[in-house]
Amino acid sequence: MLSLALLALAGLAAGGVNAIAGGGTLLSFPALVWIGVPPIMANATATLTALPGYMSSAWAFRHDIRAEGTLGLRAIAIVAACGGLVGAGLLLVTPGDAFTGIVPWLLLTATALFASGPRLLRAVRKRSLHPAGPVLSASAVGAVAIYGGYFNGGLGIMLLAVFGLIGFENLNGMNGLKNLLSAVLSLVSVITYATAGLIAWEPAVILAIATTIGGYLGGHYARRISPELLRYAIITVGAVLTVVFFLQ
Repeated sequence: MLSLALLALAGLAAGGVNAIAGGGTLLSFPALVWIGVPPIMANATATLTALPGYMSSAWAFRHDIRAEGTLGLRAIAIVAACGGLVGAGLLLVTPGDAFTGIVPWLLLTATALFASGPRLLRAVRKRSLHPAGPVLSASAVGAVAIYGGYFNGGLGIMLLAVFGLIGFENLNGMNGLKNLLSAVLSLVSVITYATAGLIAWEPAVILAIATTIGGYLGGHYARRISPELLRYAIITVGAVLTVVFFLQ
């Protein structure tokens, strides 16, 4: 019952913060680990439960998504799918003990990216550089997609930063494409994980239901909650969890 309650609370919180500020994986992944799901399986399961939110958010922004820079949308999607497949493949061949040692660093990276997100995006949007060429653009998108296929935390901020660097300027379009690519590479990754038997299905169902409810509530009450206050709360949680995982 304690495990069920923890998963339900983590799912509600993850869905709510994803709807308002992002960063839900920083809550769902540790919850899965703490109830006894092995870290690699917890990572795969957390990616699965984030997928419906990515898809619904991408649909909400569907009219804003359009190509900017030197790469077309189809090319970007293909690169993201291939990168997600590579990242998922890397996770499959990572020994469990090695991944356990990597987890604190991944949480630290995700928390740092989330904390620096607004400043990073402002810096990117103020750039005086010309959009990157197609090869460099594809390389940047592919590198972030590989990270996303391996570990989902901090993916959104990384994608937004890359979009700014490769020539995107419309923020709504960037948000929509961010969610679309997150859905694409997460879907490819989840199929790979499921084929390898890495999904903990019972916790996944509970977490997915709770995340869906949390996403609805977060969207409904978004205007009553300070996104900045919520951001600081997520950063604090991420920092505490990072320290705990390092100590373990």
